[in-house]
Amino acid sequence: MATTVNDAFSEFIKTTINLDDDISITARASRDNLIHNIDGFSGDNDFFVVYTEKNLKYGSFARRTKIKPLDDIDIMICFSASNDGERRSYLSWNDCTYIEGIGFDAKNNLLTYGTTHLNSTKVINRLISKLSKLSDYSKAEMHKNQEAATLKLKSYTWNFDIVPCFYTDTGLYLMPDGSGNWKKTDPRIDNNRITVINQKHKGNVLSVIRLIKYWNERKITLKIGSYMLECMALSFYESLDEKENYWVDLELRDLFYHLANAIYKSVPDPKNIQGDLNTFSWTERNKISEALSTAYEKANEASQLEFSNQKAAINKWREVLGPSFPSYTG
Repeated sequence: MATTVNDAFSEFIKTTINLDDDISITARASRDNLIHNIDGFSGDNDFFVVYTEKNLKYGSFARRTKIKPLDDIDIMICFSASNDGERRSYLSWNDCTYIEGIGFDAKNNLLTYGTTHLNSTKVINRLISKLSKLSDYSKAEMHKNQEAATLKLKSYTWNFDIVPCFYTDTGLYLMPDGSGNWKKTDPRIDNNRITVINQKHKGNVLSVIRLIKYWNERKITLKIGSYMLECMALSFYESLDEKENYWVDLELRDLFYHLANAIYKSVPDPKNIQGDLNTFSWTERNKISEALSTAYEKANEASQLEFSNQKAAINKWREVLGPSFPSYTG
């Protein structure tokens, strides 16, 4: 319930978009406890040595772009490339990376059959077997993308997606590719990028990203992948100069306009690893652009109405963001 657009957005962001503070605090503590428990497996006869300093908290929860409800938290657990004096090496061919196994890997049946390559699927399954022994969690299983272990909790509504990885001498990480081999990544680039851009714009970018994610989740059109959508929004703000004032409704309006055009273009991976993130066909891009353009037109109309009729402006925003957006109460 609200009497102005500003009040409506403040209420909407607090009650519908943002994670509650107590949930975030509990989730961070739960995540840190899980990392501590996994570190406790380090060096077991059937498990890897954990390279604790290189474990990573990543994903939308770590980047603070997660919206309600909190359903998953991402962690990368880094394993040491050395074991019992032996050291693993890797070889990249096209987009695929192979890690050469060592005696520990052969002894624990972690190699791809008929090769000397460390099998990432077997590594995930070994991680799952260790996670299954933890008492605070109800179930550990393979993630549907075959790149992580998913751990379900007994006491909370969110799951953990845990990615085993190795840190290389080139400064990149190797993570499972879903096919038994490995691929390069470095989520630190994403974590740092969003921090720098958000600070440049006085801390106003995160709320806009959460709002566009909420709109995207309403499935008005083809859903844009969450990571791709973040990258598109960050590219928009990366190119903008800092402003004196920020109004979240106007920022969202302008982002709709930008995305309606940007969806036709390539979306480069900021890590320079994945290539173009935009794999939509031309027909799909047209459909998405039309939906974004319609949202922009309504948002623009709302911004004009705000000068003369707060009720009409709020109602117009309800057309964009749905019935959960507060009603006018004046």
